Order: sequence, then C-alpha cells, then structure tokens
Amino acid sequence: MANRWKNTLTDRDVTDESVYLNRRHIIAGAAAGLGLSGIGQSASADDLEPTSWDDITSYCNYYEFGTRKDDPSKYAHMLTTEPWSVKIDGMVDKPGDYAFEDIMSKMTVEERIYRFRCVEAWSMVVPWNGFELADLLELAGVQSEAKYVAFETVNRPEEMPGMRYPVLDWPYVEGLRMDEAMHPLTIMATGIYGKDIPNQNGAPLRLVVPWKYGFKSIKSIVRITLTDTQPPTSWNKAGPREYGFYSNVNPEVDHPRWSQASERVLGTGLFARRQDTLMFNGYAEEVASLYEGMDLTKFY
Repeated sequence: MANRWKNTLTDRDVTDESVYLNRRHIIAGAAAGLGLSGIGQSASADDLEPTSWDDITSYCNYYEFGTRKDDPSKYAHMLTTEPWSVKIDGMVDKPGDYAFEDIMSKMTVEERIYRFRCVEAWSMVVPWNGFELADLLELAGVQSEAKYVAFETVNRPEEMPGMRYPVLDWPYVEGLRMDEAMHPLTIMATGIYGKDIPNQNGAPLRLVVPWKYGFKSIKSIVRITLTDTQPPTSWNKAGPREYGFYSNVNPEVDHPRWSQASERVLGTGLFARRQDTLMFNGYAEEVASLYEGMDLTKFY
C-alpha cells in the first residue's frame, strides 16, 4: 500500500533495539542495516536519543503480568501464543474465529516507525511491523450501523500471574470510534524490528494508535466486536476522571495527578530536561479533523 502521508521520523529517532526488546530476543547488531522507513506526520525528533537497556526494561506496562515495570519481562514467557485466534463478531458480515495464521496470510505487513507516548509522561520511538486495522475489519465485512470497535485481551490467569489481583476489572478491554479504527495510522502490530513481537509487548497481535496514550494500544487481542454503542474500556472504568474514552495525547489537558505538557524520553534519566509533548503526539495533521467541533477538554 502506498504511503499517503508525510514522515519526518528516521532511523536515528528509533529507540535502539537492544534496549527495547527483552534480553532473550536480542540479536546483537540486528538493527544495523535494516533500512528502516516510517510513515506518519511528526514534528522533528532530532532530540531523541537511544534508550538504555536498563531504562526500557524498567518501563514495560502489562498489568496482567504484574504492576511492577519489570514484571512483564519476568513472567510473559508463561503466555502461550500458539495456536492463536481472534473472534470477530457483532456488526460484521462474516463473524467467526479467525486463526492468526489465516489473518496473516491475507494481510500486507508494513514497517511503521511511530512515536509512543505513555500516559505516565514518558515516551519512545518504536519501529513496528504490522498491518492496518482497516484491512482486517474489511475482511470481516463492516456493517453500516457499526460506530465503534471493541477489543479484548486474552484472559488466562493461570498464565498471567497479575490477573490474580483485582488491579483492574479483567479481562482488559479497549475501544475506538469507527473512524479512528479505520484511519490508516491505526495498525495491528505483529512485530518489532522485523521480528515477532515479544510476549511482554503484546504477542502475537496488538493494537497501535500512535496519537493516543499507550494504554489505548491493547495487547494480545483475542476478540474484536463491532457495535453501535460506545464500549467500556478498562482504565476508564477504573478511573473515569483520569482516563477518558478518547485518551488523545493533549499537552493542554493534564492528568489529575501530573502535567501532560512535557515528557521524558526513556534513557535521559529522571532529572534530565524534558521535551514538550506534541498535540496528538505529533500526528495532528493527519488526525485533528477526526475531532473537529469537539471540546477536547470535555471529550478527553
């Protein structure tokens, strides 16, 4: 599929592979010579520096494996990802259980270099491999009445020790408005740096919506439901004042407990100078029109 938007992110902006992937998945020097190319409008990322291994492994959120930042890399190997299927149901013409292998045989996998902004005010740049969510939804046949897309993470407490505690209302669920889901920047990621995505990062299939805070990019998806009503989302249920349904990156709307006006790039240290957060995480030119006329302080 031809690129339909501009890009300013380059290889030097990418968070170094050796600090992004789990140690068990590192191949020394694998990032060299990949010829990475990305898409998506972004302001200049010249100030971004490669992130250290210790920093990136201490900042991995996947609460199904535990709330500490290093829990996912410790316990995610327990998750069985083969075989895998995704149930697609609701307002679709062809509902059913879609085997991961069958999905991949019909999708065009691309590399996308995207900014990633966590609601906790840290950021990185990631080279994802994946396909547009719109292509998967079109495969299932979107019905005209559908207005939202709901997602659900795998629910296996026996393999995911963090689920033994009521941190959230399990299973983890998320949702997008239909136009957000069909936007060409929205992808289903299957890999990082040209290799299969590690378990702690959402294997084998996760959502990536680069203009929204990271928790919207739900991991290890087992169900996609098209609906005409706004679906519940896990963090919104847990703290509606703190986590809105949209959760667009907006430096002018603070989290109730901290400012969102700036962010810390992983690897620069806790006390390093922060960089300004960009509206819609730098993708305003592509996605701002989706929210035209909306009060983004109300629909946060």
